[in-house]
Amino acid sequence: MRIARYTTGEDPAYGVIDGEPGDEVVRGLRGDPLYIGVVPDDTTVALEEVRLLAPVIPRSKVIGIGRNYADHAAELANVVPAEPMMFLIPNTAVVGPGDPVVMPRQSRQVDYEGELAVVIGKIAKDVRVQDALDCVWGYTVANDVTARDLQKSDGQWARAKGFDSFCPLGPWVETELDPSDLRLVTRLDGKVVQDGRTADMVHDVAALIAYASAAFTLLPGDVILTGTPAGVGPVSAGQRVSIEIEGIGALDNPFVRR
Repeated sequence: MRIARYTTGEDPAYGVIDGEPGDEVVRGLRGDPLYIGVVPDDTTVALEEVRLLAPVIPRSKVIGIGRNYADHAAELANVVPAEPMMFLIPNTAVVGPGDPVVMPRQSRQVDYEGELAVVIGKIAKDVRVQDALDCVWGYTVANDVTARDLQKSDGQWARAKGFDSFCPLGPWVETELDPSDLRLVTRLDGKVVQDGRTADMVHDVAALIAYASAAFTLLPGDVILTGTPAGVGPVSAGQRVSIEIEGIGALDNPFVRR
């Protein structure tokens, strides 16, 4: 089931995406389905007539995972950590599909990083690996935008990963998906720059949830970014980055300077 957050010019609402490609509609839902479940209302609108928003605004946190693909670690001359490398991103970094990523004046190199994002569906603490996927509400696409020069100079990643607009999510949450072997393709102005599979993660989704929940209580709506495959690189103002994950869809955002 594809659950979107959208607007028709009024207050944000939630809906289920239905129909064949090119002829999809949004069937409205009552309230936030993350908390009250999928409760249809009587509204239906064509997908082309709505503006999609970030499908979830994390109430608590976005947890990033660094160097979770060996090929990506190697391309930046880093070693693969024995345990997941976690960092936190503020929820003010989250934007939706089509929203501009604002490149800050403090950075001269802003990179794209296409990633599978996991949306947590219930309170989880000290979860066992074998139970971890029971905590998942669904999956979406993320761009873990990084000010690469600041990441190197700061010695920690909060600023480099946390600027406003640096965490695009979308286009919707897919609630019925096996995340174990999905193709991830990132395009920069239409050119393929990343082409990987989630099967190549060093630590899989269940392991990441278990590990994170041992440190932090995970709350409904929290998001875990699962790492990026090789092929990351810089973006210039005026370019667009599109990230497509098999079984979910594509997230597309322009990059701008202000």
